[in-house]
Amino acid sequence: MASTPAEELAETFVELADTMSDEFDLDGFLRLLVNRCVRLLGVPAAGVLVEGHGVIASHDVLLPVLRYEESPLLDCARDGVPVGVPDLVATSLWPTFAGSALDAGFASVHVLPLCRRDVTIGALALFRAAVGKADVRLAKAVADLAAVGILQSRALRRAEEVTRQLQYALDSRVIIEQAKGVLAERLGLGMGAAFTALRTYARSHNTRVSDLASSIVDGRFDTDLLRDRRG
Repeated sequence: MASTPAEELAETFVELADTMSDEFDLDGFLRLLVNRCVRLLGVPAAGVLVEGHGVIASHDVLLPVLRYEESPLLDCARDGVPVGVPDLVATSLWPTFAGSALDAGFASVHVLPLCRRDVTIGALALFRAAVGKADVRLAKAVADLAAVGILQSRALRRAEEVTRQLQYALDSRVIIEQAKGVLAERLGLGMGAAFTALRTYARSHNTRVSDLASSIVDGRFDTDLLRDRRG
């Protein structure tokens, strides 16, 4: 049984909100966004620009149009302000973009920012075959939800990276303390002198202190090489 418009809208919102899994794929998410816009909003084509990722289009014919260095997408993404072009023939702005869009069979375009509060990360463009203004209230809701999803995913990835870095730092600190203990026992050093020997050797051999410490702890390194590195 085919979904009703209300059911498809609900499905779209659920899919666009699902960005918190480890398997989140931004490219696939953006393709979902433009394809859903075509189905839900009754436009023949849609495209999206996201900073640091490039452009994604619902149809290949749009790709050269979206990639122009002067376009309403770039202006919208830069300024965070919607851009409506109800008649591409009549506009004097972005002449190359407008000509290419007309050649592709489109007569108007409306571009919405992908933003959350004061953060704008891109723009969503809706292309139409007819001249005229568009009702973009639903499109704005979709664009806002997509922006929230992308920003949440980025925040999660940053948090995970910080956690990995902190865990690496903690693990490295533990290994270094263990290596200092080994050197102190084998070479008759205080803990401060043991660390000085460890650090001096690592610097002179262009290696990380944590890597050298690990090789000392697991027995791969001859600690006698550090007898003249006590500082």
